[in-house]
Amino acid sequence: MLILEEMQARGHESLTILQHAPSGLRAALAVHSTVLGPAIAGVRLREQDEELAVRGALALSESLTLKAALAGLNYGGGACVLMMPETGVDDPHAREALFRALGRQVRPLASRAVLTEDIGVTPADIAFVGQETPATLGMNTDTSAITGYGVYRGMKAAARFALGAESMRGVRVVIMGVGAVGRSLAAHLHREGAKLTVADERSERAQALADQLSGVEAVPCRSALDVPSDIFAPCGFGHSIHSADVPRLQCRLIAGGEHHPLTRRGEEAVKEAGIVYMPDFAINSAGLIAAATGADMNAAAEQVYQIVTRITHVAEQYSKPPSVVARRMAERRIELIGSLGRA
Repeated sequence: MLILEEMQARGHESLTILQHAPSGLRAALAVHSTVLGPAIAGVRLREQDEELAVRGALALSESLTLKAALAGLNYGGGACVLMMPETGVDDPHAREALFRALGRQVRPLASRAVLTEDIGVTPADIAFVGQETPATLGMNTDTSAITGYGVYRGMKAAARFALGAESMRGVRVVIMGVGAVGRSLAAHLHREGAKLTVADERSERAQALADQLSGVEAVPCRSALDVPSDIFAPCGFGHSIHSADVPRLQCRLIAGGEHHPLTRRGEEAVKEAGIVYMPDFAINSAGLIAAATGADMNAAAEQVYQIVTRITHVAEQYSKPPSVVARRMAERRIELIGSLGRA
C-alpha cells in the first residue's frame, strides 16, 4: 500500500519528514488526529531504515489517538520516529544536538504536536527538545517505570475477565521484550509470585533479568510464542505477533506494554483462536496519563485498572471481544467531544 493511501485508510492528518544534516537528524513525524487537542507524539530512537520509520510513526500515532481518548485526555495522537544517526549518539554533545535539532524542527508545529518520550528516548532528551520548543511533556516523569506498573495493574483487571481471578500468584506469564517497560512489569509480577519466562531480541538482556530474579527462565525470542502460558505479554517494538504465528500461541490472554503488537488481521486470528486480547492503547497508558496530568504512579496505574475493568464489564455484558469494545469506547469519545467543536 502506498503511504498516502495508508494515511487515508487510517485517517491520518499529516506526515512530516524532518532532516538536519549536521546533527544527523532524520525523522518521521505523523499526526493522526487533533480532534481532541494537540497530538501527543511519542518520540522513538532506533536503528531502522526510512520505510520502517515512516510506517512505525503511522501505526504508533493511531494507537496514541485511541490511548489518549480512552484515558480521557484532551489530546490527539502522534508519533515521531527518529532513525539512529550514522555516528550514533554516545557522545553527549551529539545527543544534545540531535534532540535540540528535533525541537527546532518541530517548533512551527507546536500547536499541533506535543513531544514526549518513548523507546530509546529519556526525559533528559525531551528536556533538550524543550530548550527549542515549549511543546513537550514528561521531561520530569519516569514514564517507562510508570507504564510498566500500569500494565501490571491492567493485566490483573484483564486476568479477572480472562482467567477468573486477578491474583498473579502461580500464573504463567511470558514477557517478550525486556526493555525498561518489560523489566518493570517483570519486577511487579515476580514480587507477586508469577511464574515468569522472558525473552528479548538481545538475549543477554533477557538472561541478565533471569539471573536477577530468582526462578525466572530466559528463552530465545523465536521460541517465546511456543512456551505454554496463561498470559503472553508483548513488550517490544511493535507487531511482535505475526498473524501466521497466532496458532503457535499457548496462552489465554494477551496483555502487554507494546504498541500495536497485532495487526487488525492478527486481532481476528487471535479472536478465532479463543484468546482474549487487551489492546495496547487500553493497558499501556499510565506513563502517558502521568506525563499529561502530573498524576503519580499509583494514581495513573489505578486509572488504567479502572479503564480495563470498564472494558471487560462491557465486553462481558454484550459478549464482545475486549479489543473491539476498547476501540469503540475510544472512537465514541472522539465523536462526542469532537462534535462540540473548537473553543
